[in-house]
Amino acid sequence: MIHRTLQPDGWPRPRGYAHGISATGRQVYVAGQIGWDAAGRLAGDDFVSQARQALRNVLAVLACDGARADHIVRLTWYVVDRTEYLECGATLGEAYRELMGTHYPAMTAVQVTALMESGALVEIEATAVVPDLR
Repeated sequence: MIHRTLQPDGWPRPRGYAHGISATGRQVYVAGQIGWDAAGRLAGDDFVSQARQALRNVLAVLACDGARADHIVRLTWYVVDRTEYLECGATLGEAYRELMGTHYPAMTAVQVTALMESGALVEIEATAVVPDLR
């Protein structure tokens, strides 16, 4: 087992994230990624398009060190509009599963007043633990 999901007895199972993850291996930290492409253009002006691209960017950074989506143990989402985040749940879930499969790490979502890049609606940072295969 690469990671172990931590689920306290008697607690309801969360939807789309884990209460906690334990893991052993090489740690990889990914800085906050927004929904822009390699040329610095935002993927769109809607939340789901930007979130999909931000997740792609997280995975691209991880790939530089041989890490994959299933190595992610924690995601932090910074969103500028909590209501928009909640209202696009089904579509966002589809985009998430397209890139992450059914891997649900520990996750936090926080509403912020703004992000540093103009027009950015979401920023996602990640921590991954790659198993030691020795």
